[in-house]
Amino acid sequence: MSRLKHGLAAICLMLFSLHSVAEEVITFGIVPQQSASKLAKLWVPILDEVSRQTGYKLQFKTAPNIPEFEQRCADGEYDIAYMNPYHYTVFSRSPGYKAIARQKDKLIRGIVVVRKDSPIKDMTELHDKALAFPAPAAFAASVLPRAYLTAQNIPFTPEYVSSHDSVYRAVAKGLFVAGGGIERTYNNIAPEIKDELKILWTTDQFTPHAFAAHPKLSAEVVAKIQQALINLDQTETGAALLKEINFKAIQSAQDSDWDDVRALGIDLLEQLIKG
Repeated sequence: MSRLKHGLAAICLMLFSLHSVAEEVITFGIVPQQSASKLAKLWVPILDEVSRQTGYKLQFKTAPNIPEFEQRCADGEYDIAYMNPYHYTVFSRSPGYKAIARQKDKLIRGIVVVRKDSPIKDMTELHDKALAFPAPAAFAASVLPRAYLTAQNIPFTPEYVSSHDSVYRAVAKGLFVAGGGIERTYNNIAPEIKDELKILWTTDQFTPHAFAAHPKLSAEVVAKIQQALINLDQTETGAALLKEINFKAIQSAQDSDWDDVRALGIDLLEQLIKG
């Protein structure tokens, strides 16, 4: 009887352990280029599908604005994060996020948009204008356009409005003559806003956003989630979910993929690096 009790106890412990693994909650942070409600609508179904494939519970997380997202990445609050290219070059150093995937066969480039009825035809006409940007360290939507304007000796006043969608809405409403974004979020905005806008200028192309894992995650967990992300386009359901975020597919990635961004020598977030 004693051996039976010990055997049952061992079985119960094993089942509990398996249950704990299956129910492990993995936080998945998404850079807030759009409103939290819109991001949740787009990303929660994707994370649910990855959860179904892996057996891990992926929990959608974001932040109220990009600077807060940056701070949370610096503090290692997300187990996995989808972050812009410059963010990755910073947070791969500390706290040590490592790239596992990125959008397949796609490079990112920033855009500057104006109202469709705007008389502005060239970036030089933004001289001394107040321009809308998501945040100081928003890579393609803010860092690259500002760097170009500065290099061309075009003075301007940057105003930061928290998200890409906020930029598009503000320009569409005439609150700013122009603003920065990226092609993917521009193509994903509400039609009634996009119909009011046109692209004035585009930046050079760079490696896109990184899906990056915190070093506290085990290699087994990371590998399963990475494979599930890569496999999404292989099913009708997954392909449809990717289409909602203007992805065709996701591919594996490695740290050196972002050396093109590192070569720019951007140091805007050095204060967040912990020595």
